[in-house]
Amino acid sequence: MNEKAFKIMSGSGATAVVVGVVVLVTGIASGVVLLISGAKLLKGRYHITF
Repeated sequence: MNEKAFKIMSGSGATAVVVGVVVLVTGIASGVVLLISGAKLLKGRYHITF
């Protein structure tokens, strides 16, 4: 009985670690994309005339 609980707990722990890493990588990637697009917008703001 204890072995079954241990296997379930270790599986859910591994899943939590994998999900955490995926969320971390996705957050860093989206931050880099936002920084690059923001820099491009700031660079091109002088070409806009109203």
